[in-house]
Amino acid sequence: MWGRNVYDSISKFLQFQLTVNIVAVIVAFTGACITQDSPLKAVQMLWVNLIMDTFASLALATEPPTEALLLRRPYGRDHPLVSGTMLRNILGHAAYQLLVIFTLLFAALQRDQRPQNPRREERL
Repeated sequence: MWGRNVYDSISKFLQFQLTVNIVAVIVAFTGACITQDSPLKAVQMLWVNLIMDTFASLALATEPPTEALLLRRPYGRDHPLVSGTMLRNILGHAAYQLLVIFTLLFAALQRDQRPQNPRREERL
């Protein structure tokens, strides 16, 4: 029972970590290519990884095993750790996160490029 629970927890941890890291790398690379400045600096990337690792490891350690795990057949030695369903979930979540992040990033860039109202600047 504990072995299957550990396997499931590691799979969930990998799915979460791969999603976060794929998004972080794509945002840093694409943002640096388009804006000539990375939206995530090196220290910020380290903080993202530290925080995400902490939350994921807490989730990994706190999920108790259930009796329902014994009803499932065990996985073989040649069973991949990242299954097809997991890969679809990782890519789907990464695409959604990238859509939201790039929408916010490029909306901010367009807002900064608009000409300012001269009357408003005089009041400030």
